[in-house]
Amino acid sequence: MRELRWASEEGDGVEHLAFDARDGGVAVESAVVGQRYGKAYGLHYKVRCDSQWRTRYAWLKIVGGGELELHGDGAGHWRDGHGILLSSIEGCIDIDIAATPFTNTLPIRRLQLAVGERQPISVAYISTPDLQVTRVEQAYSCIELNHEYRYEGIFRNFTANMKVDGDGLVIDYPTLFTRLPRAR
Repeated sequence: MRELRWASEEGDGVEHLAFDARDGGVAVESAVVGQRYGKAYGLHYKVRCDSQWRTRYAWLKIVGGGELELHGDGAGHWRDGHGILLSSIEGCIDIDIAATPFTNTLPIRRLQLAVGERQPISVAYISTPDLQVTRVEQAYSCIELNHEYRYEGIFRNFTANMKVDGDGLVIDYPTLFTRLPRAR
């Protein structure tokens, strides 16, 4: 198991993440203290993926607030914690939790892009701190295999090149997140 931290470049936020990758899949647990739209919040979340990096489970809890549970079958079919089908995100394999760079790792690892390859995808985007789930369009491109990827938030006209480590975990996500401790 690895533990790592990121600092938000948008405010005074920080995240502490425990990352456990095994042959059967990946399990993550994290705590985020952040600020979005001028509102401070605390978020605790867990994500589990299968061995192909398809999101199978996500649980999010805002400290003193809402909670969200998602169950995926790895083929783009989702249910909430009560077993209700979530047709609005049908076909999405990955999730994107707005408060963390971790969820960029999911498509980076799952897509296995070659250098120069670009892949548009539909993602279940989870906003924070309100935990609203919507379908959004994104794209990933491989700039340097296992080291640098371009993220395109097509739904919000945003692009950034992210540096990642050997596990695909973000080191630097310009204007949004930096891994701690910062390089000196």
